[in-house]
Amino acid sequence: MRWGASIRRVIIWINGTHGAGKTTTAALVRALVPDSRVLDAEKVGETLMDIAPGLPETDNFQHWPPWRQLVVDTARRVLDYTGGTLVMPMTVLVEPYWREISAGLAGHRIPVRHFVLHADQDTLRGRIEREHVVPSPFRLKYLQPYAEAARTWLHAEAEVVDTTHLTPDQAARRIADAVRS
Repeated sequence: MRWGASIRRVIIWINGTHGAGKTTTAALVRALVPDSRVLDAEKVGETLMDIAPGLPETDNFQHWPPWRQLVVDTARRVLDYTGGTLVMPMTVLVEPYWREISAGLAGHRIPVRHFVLHADQDTLRGRIEREHVVPSPFRLKYLQPYAEAARTWLHAEAEVVDTTHLTPDQAARRIADAVRS
C-alpha cells in the first residue's frame, strides 16, 4: 500500500465541452503517463443524483456545493492512497466552480495541469450530432456556455489543445508530452 504526503501527486484535468473528446483522450493519456489513473468526477455527481429523496432541483449537479467539495476530497484521498497522477476528464465552465476546485486542490498541495480540449462550434455540434441517432439536447445546450467561458476566462486558465483537426490519440500525445516537459 502506498500512502502519505511524501508520495508524488499530480492531477491532469482535461476540460472542454461535450464532444471535445475528454473521456476518450483521458483514457489515452492514462496509457501514456506512468503511474496514472482516470478519475471521472461525473461519477461523484451521479452519486449525489442517487440520493433519495433528492437534493434541491437543478439542471446540473455541479451547482450543488457538495459536488465540488467531494471532487476535491475524492481526488486528494485517492492520491494520498496511491500517489501518482490522476487524469480527470470533466467539463467545468463556471469560473467560481473552477476556482473553488483548484483552490481546494492547491490547499492540499496537489498540483494541477489544466488542459482544455477545444474545437470550433461546428465541429463540436457535428460530433454531438453523430454520437446518437437523436442528438443530446443536454450536450448541445452547453455549446454556447463553453464558447462564453472560452472567451472570458477558461482559455486563459488552461493549456488549450485544439482538437478540431486532431485525433484523440494525437491530443493525448500532446498532453502527455506537455506533462513530461
